[in-house]
Amino acid sequence: MHKVLVVAHGQPGDPVPQQQAVESLAARVDALVPQALVRGATLAMPGALDLADDETLIYPMFMATGWFTRSELPSRLALAGAPQARILPPFGADPGLPALCLALVAKAAETQGWPLAETRLLVAAHGSGRSRAPSEAARRIAAGLAPHVGAASCGFIEEPPHIAEAARDLPAQTICLPLFATQADHVTDDLPTALADAGFRGLVLPPVGLAPEVPAMIAESIKAALPKRP
Repeated sequence: MHKVLVVAHGQPGDPVPQQQAVESLAARVDALVPQALVRGATLAMPGALDLADDETLIYPMFMATGWFTRSELPSRLALAGAPQARILPPFGADPGLPALCLALVAKAAETQGWPLAETRLLVAAHGSGRSRAPSEAARRIAAGLAPHVGAASCGFIEEPPHIAEAARDLPAQTICLPLFATQADHVTDDLPTALADAGFRGLVLPPVGLAPEVPAMIAESIKAALPKRP
């Protein structure tokens, strides 16, 4: 049976909750991929990557193809004895993500009774002071959603325009889509603080990585990749 490991960043100072979260996600994916054994790990949990070997397929629960997926994750896998493990594109580059984001935003607007074409959208994302990859990934999502909404913009935790700046003066008929793979400190602390500072009056969705449709989306990407393995 094929082996698959869903790998998230985790929380170095408190690794257990995020390790449990990715294990829960992996269990839901596992139920949808009968030809594989799907497990979860975080970079922050000591020994978690020891589940991998050279035949393991890795699904990175990251929002962009950047330093973590290109350098840190391969290095950590090599240290765990799996230097040849195949790493798939990350969650943020999953081909199913744009459609999922549109579905989430459209459903939220419908629930509020807001015409989607008249609703503003704020994509809240991590960004980076060192790499353009995270913000470029968020801007691609926003650009794909823009034709469906009144207007779409981005705000970031770690680079301008920061979320508080981007959210300021937005109308009440605005949906904030947090483009985060997990519910860690950026989602529970930084994002609410920034939106409160901006006086944001719109609707804030859960992080996209927690959407109920995510396990099925990941399962489809895994199933598409499995036949390519020797």
